Amino acid sequence: MSSAHEPRIPVLPTLMTAGNILCGFVAILQIFDGRHLAMNQHYHYAIVFILLACLFDALDGRVARMGGTESPFGRELDSLADIVSFGVAPALLVHDIVLKEIDTPKGLGWLISCVYLVCGAMRLARFNCLAAADVKSSSKSFRGCPIPAAAGVISSLTLLVIWLDSTEKEIGNWKYALAGLMALLSYLMVSNLEYPSFKAVNWRTKRSFHWVLITIVVIAFTVMNWHWMPSVIFVSYLLYGLARPWISRQWRQEIEIEAESIEIDPEVEALALNGEEDRQQGPRNADPAAQI
Repeated sequence: MSSAHEPRIPVLPTLMTAGNILCGFVAILQIFDGRHLAMNQHYHYAIVFILLACLFDALDGRVARMGGTESPFGRELDSLADIVSFGVAPALLVHDIVLKEIDTPKGLGWLISCVYLVCGAMRLARFNCLAAADVKSSSKSFRGCPIPAAAGVISSLTLLVIWLDSTEKEIGNWKYALAGLMALLSYLMVSNLEYPSFKAVNWRTKRSFHWVLITIVVIAFTVMNWHWMPSVIFVSYLLYGLARPWISRQWRQEIEIEAESIEIDPEVEALALNGEEDRQQGPRNADPAAQI
């Protein structure tokens, strides 16, 4: 095979994606340890690694865009990492903790886990097809709930359930709520609802003092209340996508931190389109001494 056809591999984004894959794999190992040792501590570790994979997934694309190193190779590698960290790992996690307790009808929990995994894979495949057809098609929003957000919702809520039920062995009626939520997430991933991508947020993003202060408070509050605050953040994102069609354009721009567009004078735009701008600029850019 000719070396000319070998993909150029950007180092920093690939390292971020590798971190995503490793976090997903370690989460799966912790789930198996929790299954055999019957200790919730391993499930806690698994959830932490899934949420850490969400962080790596958010960083790899931004690093690639900042360095101008976006490529088909990175897109495909990212999808392979996502199916491990946000497909297999959450499906195993929720099945072991919640869904395996559902025995009426028999096999329903197993079926819900499989549907979630298949819908996640289909969502990633559709994203890759759309991105290959038009690179800018998902610049501001995702079609369907992104699989990292779906994994974040189900993992953070599972963490909340474990925390609330830490003194009991059985999950109780929570298993039915989480089973229904996982089925809903499976549908949302392959739906046509649009979710904000927040790709406009980068190191150059500027916001008001109040926005920065609120962000700092939310981060600090999340660290102090790590048992339940991640579920609030992820569920808020999920509900925002459902309510987004009824939110005004102005509010959406403020919430989603869209890049500000430069106002262009309509007359200047018309001149540029008609090829008359250069003729208008000629006399103005001429040497003043020649006009004396």
